[in-house]
Amino acid sequence: MSLIRALGKDLEARSDDSLRALFAARPDLISPSVPDFAALAARASSRVSVQRALERLNRPQMQVLETLHLCTNTDTGHSASAEGLHQLVRGSSLATIEQIMGTLQELALAHPAAPPHGTSAQTAGQKFYLPVGSLKDVVGIYPAGLGRSYTELVRLQPAFAQRAVQLVSELHRSGFAVHDATTPMEAALALQHWTSSPEALRDILAGAPERTTALLARFRNWAMGAVPQAQRKASVTTEGADVGPVDWLLARGLLVPLDAAHVELPHSVGLALRDGAIINDFTLAPPVPELGRTTAALRRNAALSAISETLRLVAEMLHSVREHPLATLRSGGVGVREIRRLAEYLRIDQGAVGRLLELCGLAGLIRLDVDSSSWVQPPQLEWLVLPRQEQWLWLVNAWLASERVPSMVGQPVNSAAGTPAGRSASGTTIAALSAGAQRPDAPVVRKRILEILQELTREASAPDGAAPVLDAAAVLQRAEWSQPRMARRFSSLIRGVLAEAELLGLVGSGALSQLGSAMAEDNPDAALAILGEHLPAALNHVLLQADLTAVAPGYLAPSLTEKLLVMADAEGQGPATIYRFSAESIKRALDDGYDAPGLLAFLREHSATAVPQPLAYLVEDTASRHGRLRVGTAASFIQSDDEAALRELLAGPKAAQLGLASLSATVLTSTAPPRELAAALRNLGLSPTVDGAEPAAHHRPSTPQESLRPVYTAPRTAPPAEEVEAQLNVLRQAGAAVGHHPVSAAGSEAATQLGLEALQRAIRLKQRIHMNVVDSLGNSSLEVVVPLSVSGGRVRVFDPAKDTERVLSVHRIIDIEAAEELRQ
Repeated sequence: MSLIRALGKDLEARSDDSLRALFAARPDLISPSVPDFAALAARASSRVSVQRALERLNRPQMQVLETLHLCTNTDTGHSASAEGLHQLVRGSSLATIEQIMGTLQELALAHPAAPPHGTSAQTAGQKFYLPVGSLKDVVGIYPAGLGRSYTELVRLQPAFAQRAVQLVSELHRSGFAVHDATTPMEAALALQHWTSSPEALRDILAGAPERTTALLARFRNWAMGAVPQAQRKASVTTEGADVGPVDWLLARGLLVPLDAAHVELPHSVGLALRDGAIINDFTLAPPVPELGRTTAALRRNAALSAISETLRLVAEMLHSVREHPLATLRSGGVGVREIRRLAEYLRIDQGAVGRLLELCGLAGLIRLDVDSSSWVQPPQLEWLVLPRQEQWLWLVNAWLASERVPSMVGQPVNSAAGTPAGRSASGTTIAALSAGAQRPDAPVVRKRILEILQELTREASAPDGAAPVLDAAAVLQRAEWSQPRMARRFSSLIRGVLAEAELLGLVGSGALSQLGSAMAEDNPDAALAILGEHLPAALNHVLLQADLTAVAPGYLAPSLTEKLLVMADAEGQGPATIYRFSAESIKRALDDGYDAPGLLAFLREHSATAVPQPLAYLVEDTASRHGRLRVGTAASFIQSDDEAALRELLAGPKAAQLGLASLSATVLTSTAPPRELAAALRNLGLSPTVDGAEPAAHHRPSTPQESLRPVYTAPRTAPPAEEVEAQLNVLRQAGAAVGHHPVSAAGSEAATQLGLEALQRAIRLKQRIHMNVVDSLGNSSLEVVVPLSVSGGRVRVFDPAKDTERVLSVHRIIDIEAAEELRQ
């Protein structure tokens, strides 16, 4: 029977509560809505959906599911019971296996099935299961770390198939208890029988070289290994007394060469090495890492210090970007020259500049200007005037929701397959604000890492308030247990995520801070309350000194910092920044619109000490020599010999928007372009002429809307209740309409999946099928063929009647049915 149909019957027989639990665990099953149980079963059996479901399983659940996969055959319907699985999972109990199998059935990853043929009456009373059909495509070729069978290796490895018969003959002639063979398949079966039990393998290994046991131990958890010259000739008839372990194993077929550099340990050999158990490290308890400890005060102070420093650096960076927009590379992103300039300005290393730039970019504090191809600060940026705790929440929310990974900046661009770790094939690295730092799974990984940090912190909590120090190894170890299918994603991002979390104060002194704990629980209000209570208030004054410097006694308000950076140059690092005044910096402030009285008034207002005399002299002396030459803006001019008319026009209120200024009695300038000025004068009843050709139209930059604060929404783990109830109503109505046949006729959403299932099953079994094929004119014909392969929307078939092979488009096949029953 079709596995999809069997799963559809199981789903239809469930209660509404069971279906609600399924939809909560696998929300993709009803997004979009499915019309009936047939479509639901087909979607639950699809490769993509099964892959997503496996990513949520922990290690014990994955181990039991892989054991079920290895003990069953979905093509022949050979099922397995919890009792049978219990015997192959060492360290488990029958109750535990039954509980896990119940969970897998609830997740629609397995479904009840009939007992195998020949099952005794006593055993037939147990509950038997089959996994979903696409599981074999998702778990890969080495489930539970075991290799493929000898028969499969003979079928898929032509070189080994040619060698297998000779290898078995040599073993047979040398006195080994292996049956002789005349065909590759017979040789494979002989080797499989020879290595079928732990006792038999121990007898074989009794005469092995000294280092053979240590070599085989490397294959205990994975079936494939790297061996130089793996396809070299090795024979039991020609080997000497000093034969090495690799040659010894190759000569006996205990290792099978895959190519010139890799070998595989066959399934029966790997199973025998595990003493007949598929899983021999089963445990329900997650690993407990050995962790250091830090005090609550040290953790809090480190987190608050990191937050304050990050906010200060972001404010200074925004000031620099506003004054000097960041030019981009042709390939995208910001180049090393701009990074070096910012590093000198902020007094930090270039790596930290790249991370800060990414943080500003993903938070919307700087944006790419399309016209100038440079990164600029949006005008009227709300972030600059917010309280510091709200500035922090803005950054954290944007970081949690972003698909960009700031820590990837500076890492090599591994553009070629096989590039060694830490080195790029092209010699290039990921530039800040470039497409290379994009990772679509970043929000999910960040959220899960924060949850793991929270779990480990709770488990290791101490009465004295000390917090555990959590490094990448401890978090990765827990991630590999809780979600082994996502371990590779975690391993590539975890160190960078922890570094970014420390930058934002979610981690302090290596431990999860109270702020990080609140954000892990999706409670930003609690985080704001904690930060508002402990974060020191921003200062609004400095200490002016006689050496022409101003010392910040702590973290300054962003508005004060911005104005100080206009009139002085920052020096040093940390919160106690020193701002040095010079003639050049005072000129910069005067150019920005200040005058000497305004500068001195500002300094008196924001200084805890009197303005030193040298600084006052510097301001007044620089101002006295400033402004002797004046530069203004003029886009057009008006020239007329009628001086009275020009004076009347200059004084009139209707021309105020033209920005008129008098250069002489007969010449006025305007900030408006010539054609705009001429049109305005005509509206006033005058008749001007425009001299020369007008240059290209002047596009005044439009003021963008005020940027919105980012709001983080945790990745959805369950669909809304109203969607679930609506889906249940649709399913029950569809079930009532078709009676007890959960799979509807061809043409439903399930039809395509059912057809592919039948095709793939026939390919594996080399079985004839009836295909109803439609030609280009719409005429259908029934054909009996043997499918050979299916990929890319096309199926390659062998036609026995014509003794030819053909390729058909899958969309032209409207019906598939097995032409013969399986031989039992």
